[in-house]
Amino acid sequence: MEWASKVMSAATRASNNNTVINVLLVGAFVALSMRSVKQQRDIEALESQKDTLLVTNKAMKKSMWDWKQQLFNEASSPDTAIVPLSKLKAIYGESPTTLQPTVEAEQGGGKSTASKIVI
Repeated sequence: MEWASKVMSAATRASNNNTVINVLLVGAFVALSMRSVKQQRDIEALESQKDTLLVTNKAMKKSMWDWKQQLFNEASSPDTAIVPLSKLKAIYGESPTTLQPTVEAEQGGGKSTASKIVI
């Protein structure tokens, strides 16, 4: 019990002493400053990485566009085309695809799939 009372009295004296409080405040300020510097370095590194990624993405988009144009050019010649140009345009969504009618719809026996709106 004596030991606890000595600790409590030392803590009370320390809390009343401005020097101890100032040392603790300066220590907290230094710790926060160090953390802030580290975070600023991390932010700068991430920004430079972002710039690099943007340049890489632009280059990849240009390469993909060039490949697509080359693919379309190769498909436009009918004698050497592996995949027809119309099918490539349908794959890339550049031309509207036509829906193939079903046998039932051709015979006229099918019901309309469109919903009727009654006002």
